[in-house]
Amino acid sequence: QVQLVESGGGLVRPGGSLTLSCAASGFTFSFYAMSWVRQAPGKGLEWVSDIDGSGASGGGGRTYSADSVKGRFTISRDNAKNTLYLQMSSLEPEDTAVYYCVRPPRAVGVAGITEYDYWGQGTQVTVSS
Repeated sequence: QVQLVESGGGLVRPGGSLTLSCAASGFTFSFYAMSWVRQAPGKGLEWVSDIDGSGASGGGGRTYSADSVKGRFTISRDNAKNTLYLQMSSLEPEDTAVYYCVRPPRAVGVAGITEYDYWGQGTQVTVSS
């Protein structure tokens, strides 16, 4: 069965960095687009970033990021390791949230919240001094 397992969350000071990982299994990871979304306390779901899968035209790898994280967060993937990453730098208290690795049912990423058919359990990121 499909599994998405996030890791790498934690407590970090403002201005610090953190890298999240998502280990995927149970499907052809390389083919599909993958996404990171987050949910801050008391707020709705917020899209963070997408990366195309190999099924997209051009062979995949194109990335899309929300304006709120552009220039600070970088999404990447290692298809040989079936792993998705989110490198986060210059973290701000507003980045505090549970971060979810999610799989949309397609190979092409989308800039924004859309439908997802598989979710990880989430990993908590807290930015505080």
